[in-house]
Amino acid sequence: MIRLKTWIGAMRLRTLPLSLSGIIVGSALAGSLGQWDSWIFLAAMSTTVLFQILSNLANDLGDSQKGTDNAHRVGPERAVQSGVISMLAMKRAVVVFVLLSCLSALGLIYLSLPNLSTNLLLFYCVLAILSVLAAMLYTLGKAAYGYSGLGDIMVFLFFGFVSVLGVFSLYGLTFEWLTILPAITIGSWSAAVLNLNNMRDISNDAASGKRTMVVKMGYDRSKYYHTTLVFTGLCSWLILVSIFTFITYSPLPLIALFPVFIIPGHLKRVLSVKNPSALDGELKKVALMTFFSSILFSLALFML
Repeated sequence: MIRLKTWIGAMRLRTLPLSLSGIIVGSALAGSLGQWDSWIFLAAMSTTVLFQILSNLANDLGDSQKGTDNAHRVGPERAVQSGVISMLAMKRAVVVFVLLSCLSALGLIYLSLPNLSTNLLLFYCVLAILSVLAAMLYTLGKAAYGYSGLGDIMVFLFFGFVSVLGVFSLYGLTFEWLTILPAITIGSWSAAVLNLNNMRDISNDAASGKRTMVVKMGYDRSKYYHTTLVFTGLCSWLILVSIFTFITYSPLPLIALFPVFIIPGHLKRVLSVKNPSALDGELKKVALMTFFSSILFSLALFML
């Protein structure tokens, strides 16, 4: 039982709601256009969960190998660094989740075959491979992109555009420009969560050679970068909700705005905090805001 709890802790399940937000919104948009398939939705959710767990385990391993996870690190204790899981066991777990992720992705593509052209089929096969590589190479390997400040753009693309636009097309729909708005929102807010994480860890990351955007910009500038990310997501979300409120002649989509009321208090807190370690609690706020905004928007679409 203790062993199971150790592995569950290493998987960092609290990160899953954020990663699922794009799948939820993209699927709801497809459903609003009359294209819904419960099996595709469940397979997409399963694939996303496995990709996220793979990323979390690979990050634990990679940061431990590079010495970034150490006694000076702020935030939740990591499994390999603390010794509760051996490096060899974590390597094996990463391999297992690579296989599970690939199998789930192939299952998702198989379920979507009636909706895919040959070109789209090849595209999704390549995208599945890229998703596995993106999950692993954030901290693993000599060319880990998280150590060169590219984590933000990758999170923006994969959590936003790949999730929303990617799942939308799996339902057999062609590109709709409206899907760009939630992709920008979820991508921006997901990057904001990563930015808070990196702001919290700035001292240890700098000392360990992890050149995140925060390390490159400095702590004070990263606060304004964070504000930009939050407001970018907010603006595109307001436009999206307003459009659906207008075209449906219903105030129901406005319920998706309830979670964003935390933004003023959140930004005030971020801009005023002097000690980076005090930012740990703000990560959860932005992640849950993103998740519940997605849930409420999707519920509104299905209730219309």
